[in-house]
Amino acid sequence: MQNLLRLLLLLGVAGSALTFLGSGAAWWFEEERRLKRLVRRALGGEPDGVIVARGRNAAAGFRLESDKLVVMRNGGADALLYPLRALVGAELIIDGQVVARAVRDEPRRALDQIAGAPSQVTLRLVFDDPRHPDFDLDLWLVRDLLRRDALVPVAAIQEARSWLARAEAILRRTPAVAVRQPVSASEPELDEPGDGEEDESLP
Repeated sequence: MQNLLRLLLLLGVAGSALTFLGSGAAWWFEEERRLKRLVRRALGGEPDGVIVARGRNAAAGFRLESDKLVVMRNGGADALLYPLRALVGAELIIDGQVVARAVRDEPRRALDQIAGAPSQVTLRLVFDDPRHPDFDLDLWLVRDLLRRDALVPVAAIQEARSWLARAEAILRRTPAVAVRQPVSASEPELDEPGDGEEDESLP
């Protein structure tokens, strides 16, 4: 009888340990946390801004100290690292229409009143780069209604507007310099578009 109780106790402890480890792994590899870690690693430190397209394994972030901006798709497998000066502008697109934008050397176009419920909210970052001129982050899609952790459309629009303001601030503080050779690279190593020099890989 004592052996049976000891066995049941051991099984209970083992089950609790496995549950704890499983919960910890799920927390560690949760999409948003994982992408933010990759952004922080690519930028060489804590970013000043990060935005994640939940459910689409895509993100963008920037760090003023390192003068870098990174965009990534496919969970970081496809990523580009830019100098901040390569950013030309940002647009908020709702249902295929550009409703707000911040573009270098142009007055900012503020968001007008949105009538009805949108079916798609997208933040587009625009770069001075002929190979990869833009990067779209779909912050809200109709199918997100099926996901528990998805943003509501209003929250997605507010997040995109916040990034328009960040983009405008970056454009004011950085001069325009053409980026000639951006290179896509897989995580964990990201290639930085250079200014006519050899690309440097980041650890």
